Amino acid sequence: MLLLNNDDVASLLKVTDVVRVLEEAYEDLARDRAVCRPRIDLRLPVGDGESVYQWGTMEGGSARTGYFAIRMKSDVVREVSYAGTRTQDKYCGAPGTYCGLILLLSTRTGEPLALLNDGVLQQARVGADSAIGVRYGARSDAAVLGMLGSGGMARSHLEALRVVRDVQRVQVYSPTRAHRERYAAEVAERYGVEAVALDDPAGVYRGADVVSACTDAAGEVLRGAHIEPGTHVTAIGGRPDGEALRRIDGWLRLGDAPAPVTHPEWATRDEYVAYVGCQDDPVWARHSHGRKPRRPPEEPGTTRVVSLADVLAGRAVVRRDDAEVTFSERGNVQGAQFHAVAGLVYELALAAGRGRILPREWFLQDIRD
Repeated sequence: MLLLNNDDVASLLKVTDVVRVLEEAYEDLARDRAVCRPRIDLRLPVGDGESVYQWGTMEGGSARTGYFAIRMKSDVVREVSYAGTRTQDKYCGAPGTYCGLILLLSTRTGEPLALLNDGVLQQARVGADSAIGVRYGARSDAAVLGMLGSGGMARSHLEALRVVRDVQRVQVYSPTRAHRERYAAEVAERYGVEAVALDDPAGVYRGADVVSACTDAAGEVLRGAHIEPGTHVTAIGGRPDGEALRRIDGWLRLGDAPAPVTHPEWATRDEYVAYVGCQDDPVWARHSHGRKPRRPPEEPGTTRVVSLADVLAGRAVVRRDDAEVTFSERGNVQGAQFHAVAGLVYELALAAGRGRILPREWFLQDIRD
């Protein structure tokens, strides 16, 4: 069994491969060769009046590849007001440190194969999701990226989007001037493209072919009043506002987790399911995140929602003309991502001799469970 840290993952993983294995994982789901469940969060008050503890898991596996994985997150979370919006702050142990782990197992033998830090891997898989959406939803000549946010996700997004489109200009806004200016300078130097840091978020949308919201906002971030015709939109932090939802013509959903066969009535299109303890605690009034899990529009006669499975099979298209506004999102299939990407990293690590070896017998026992 291998123990793989973020440095190991960063040295092995290429974004082109992440895009590829995620598309394969979503196809496995569509063809009933794989299974996953929505993310499940369990939350409890910390006791300080403003923070909550959140345990989040997502899991899935593929009969084709023989891999199964569960991703586990342990966070203390609070919401703060910053630059006119509500943002989510989190940590494990102390501010600036985090706990996210992926346990990879074999569906052939049941044995544990690897334990991985999730930091690099999870940023890569989110960026790859948006790249898949851009591949099928954006105009073929898309070259200008409008970026809301300047953190790690904004970096992994740009790297992934360059796999599917020839990005020539990046225009970025985030609330902290130093952060957005640093991001623009890094992008210009690394990719040799034009990159500008903007003082007004509305400027991100002007002339943009793709607009990506990569923020930690807990509320609405994407402003429909600013979206121009022909734009493709992605969002991994913050939600589209009401005007944005009204302006979206085509909505691509990468997948849906199947319902439990024992309880088909439990089927949900929500991105995650949350369980909360101590529901009368006043701390919950301070937390808006999680009150409205993301889901696609479902009202008759509104936005067209198409699945990646239908697009790949030729039964549907996301964009019908160059003037349409399109949007893409993962759906609730996070569990399908981690077995696919962690399985790839495991194979690459074995070939390269990376990682620390943990005796497998440490994780096995002779008492039947």
